[in-house]
Amino acid sequence: MISFEAQPTQFFSSSATTGVQTSKHFYHDLFDYEMSFKKGFEYFYGPVNQYTVLALLPSYLERSDSSLIYMVQQMIQESGQEESGFYLNQWEALKNKLLELEQKGKNTLLFGVSFALMDFIECYKLSLENTIVMETGGMKGRRKELTREALHEKLCEGFGCKNIHSEYGMTELFSQAYSKGSGMFVCPPWMHISVRENQDPFNQLGWGQSGGLNIIDLANRDSCSFIATQDLGKVHADHRFEVLGRFDTSEIRGCNLMVI
Repeated sequence: MISFEAQPTQFFSSSATTGVQTSKHFYHDLFDYEMSFKKGFEYFYGPVNQYTVLALLPSYLERSDSSLIYMVQQMIQESGQEESGFYLNQWEALKNKLLELEQKGKNTLLFGVSFALMDFIECYKLSLENTIVMETGGMKGRRKELTREALHEKLCEGFGCKNIHSEYGMTELFSQAYSKGSGMFVCPPWMHISVRENQDPFNQLGWGQSGGLNIIDLANRDSCSFIATQDLGKVHADHRFEVLGRFDTSEIRGCNLMVI
């Protein structure tokens, strides 16, 4: 769906396991996306130039149409730090950089897809005090899926940190929600989450009830701002929300695939 007159030629597409159809998000320009992810991150974490931004996103880095890669690439540039950058499968180099930044006492932000973070901690055990580890989604068919609680427990042990942060986003959205631990996500002010009944999409559920997640994203000005996802979750009275998994019959894709 688009809401601009020009012929759509540019798009982001979703990641997918072999044989699964991907989705496309067409856009007119990237101004709204850039404003949304920059202001959204700053809303929760402060200016990105306070961090050295590292990224371990192998399944995304190999694709030129990933919205996540575009976001992280822009954040790396905005950080203004020479040490910021992507790491494909250079685990030892990443380990050395994390230890170097830790020794210098520099605030560090590590974005990582779940399976790559798990692969990394199977090789190295660290103790990080100045690093935010931000997981961006599931195993992409590379490893056995874990609940977010089990995943974070393993990552906390491997990285030696108190909490694992999470980014909740998808190709269809120009905004992201963030969790600073315990799997409880918070939206920026221009993004809203509600829950619908599994069998009746017109029935909206109340606080604490589990169902399909509906998202309003006002940053999607040139596409569809109202997304009925295939994610299962619940919204609490304080407007924080949890992602519990996917519908059993939904496609295995997206940036936050977890099992119930």
